[in-house]
This record gives sequence, structure tokens and C-alpha cells, in this order.
Amino acid sequence: MTTRISTTARTLMADALVDLLDGGSGPGVLEIRTGAQPASVGTTATGTLLATLTLSDPAFGSAVNGVATASAITSDFSADATGTAGWFRALDSNGAAVIDGSVSASGGGGDLILNDTAVVAGGTIAVSSWTFTQSAG
Repeated sequence: MTTRISTTARTLMADALVDLLDGGSGPGVLEIRTGAQPASVGTTATGTLLATLTLSDPAFGSAVNGVATASAITSDFSADATGTAGWFRALDSNGAAVIDGSVSASGGGGDLILNDTAVVAGGTIAVSSWTFTQSAG
């Protein structure tokens, strides 16, 4: 038998998760990295750090029907390294990891959509969109 949760519960769960990114006294950050996403958020980050982007504070607006949409994210106008973006890690302002996920360019199906996954050191990397969806079951 499948466990299912109500839309109200999904919405509250989505809000609770993304609100963790607002921990600490300032905005959280997104790290964009090469390679494969680690097994869990608690695992040490792998791959080359390509860019660090600053989240808004608060990072997300209120969820609707279990879906939270990120507020504005400040682009990194001087990428740290050259490589292909493979995954992201979102951290609160205290450096605590909260969410990991896949990245892609528009139409690629990633959890986080970038302007381009081909990053060049010193270039600009920007987020086109980011939503978090709490599943219903």
C-alpha cells in the first residue's frame, strides 16, 4: 500500500525544507560543481567548485500545492573554474548543507536550471529557475 499525503501537508513540508536555507544571519548560497552528485547531502562535496551564487533572504517564496519557487538568485560574474556543471549544493549562511540536486540548461530536466552548463573560469553563471517539489507519496 502506498503512503500518500495531503496537499496541505506537502505545502507545509516544502516550506519547512526551503526555510532551512534561511538559517543564520545572512543569505544562503548555491555551489555549482562538476561531476556526479554525492550519495547524500551529508556526504562531503565532490567535483570542482565552478561557482558560488548568493540566494535571496528569504531564499524561497511560500509554497503552493507542494511546490516552492526560489526568489532571485545573484549570478556569479566570475566563475571559479572551467568545467561542465553536474550538480548543486545549497547551504545556509552558516555553511550547513540543506539540499543537493542535478543541474541542466533549459529543457534538460535538471532540478536547477542554469543559463548554460558549460562554465568558463571568469565567466558568468546564472540560474534561470529553481523549484522544489514535495512529492505526494
